[in-house]
Amino acid sequence: MNPFPSLPKLALGLSVALVVGLGGPAHAAPKISAQSIIVNPVPTTVDVKVWTDRDSSGTRTPSYAPGERIRLYASVSQDAYVYLFNVDPGGQVDLILPNKYQGGANFLKANSVKVFPAAGDPFTFDIAAPYGLNKVLALASKTPLNLDQIATFKSGQNSFADVNVKGQQGLAQALSIVVTPVPQNTWDSATAFYQVVARRAAVPALPAQPVNPWGNARKWQVVVSVPSDLRALHDSYAARLKAEGYVQTKLKIKNNEIESEYRRGNDEAELQVKRKGNGVEIKLERD
Repeated sequence: MNPFPSLPKLALGLSVALVVGLGGPAHAAPKISAQSIIVNPVPTTVDVKVWTDRDSSGTRTPSYAPGERIRLYASVSQDAYVYLFNVDPGGQVDLILPNKYQGGANFLKANSVKVFPAAGDPFTFDIAAPYGLNKVLALASKTPLNLDQIATFKSGQNSFADVNVKGQQGLAQALSIVVTPVPQNTWDSATAFYQVVARRAAVPALPAQPVNPWGNARKWQVVVSVPSDLRALHDSYAARLKAEGYVQTKLKIKNNEIESEYRRGNDEAELQVKRKGNGVEIKLERD
């Protein structure tokens, strides 16, 4: 269940951090990057890092399936205000930090690590669709940034802000405006990635039996009660045929049926896996 009614896509999981520090006279235009969303072109004294609970390096793209939970981590080398955004595959942008929950304050001390959700927060991040690549952007500054043009906290019970921009490009352009007035060498950004993928169906456990449960029979069949993944079930029996030296020559997949053919020298075999009532019928015929 999504704990954030106003952010139906937030539960996908997040992981990125940005940081901004003080000082420096330059005002070079921020770079908009397809990979990192927004990048400071000027060397900065602030170093921000962001990662997920499945990739402490922050350099890989871990996978999460719907229903799994994710935790995000961010750190800064100097005291800074950190802003975390998540951009999902459909372009939905969510402001994760700051928020109005107990652990939602976005000021981090130098060399400290922020965990989100924090201990004591009354919620979890539960992964949900849409499937695909998510980007989490962290923007940090030595002074608070004015995000009024990007996100607004409204009165009432909503503990997260309403975001007014759409997509990575829209977020990058809006943030470019926000950071332009601050000293350019005092902010930094980082982007982390994670994939939302379909939960992998478990391969049905087959009863303990010989490699070839059909023995020397030319015709053999059985009805089993298994999960609905026909392909996994078919492949488990096909592997038994291949262990006998057969080579697959044809594969035909339908909604409720999979048929495949095999050859071993002059011998031929046909395997059929088909739904039947509440079970699945497996048939083997060999010539």
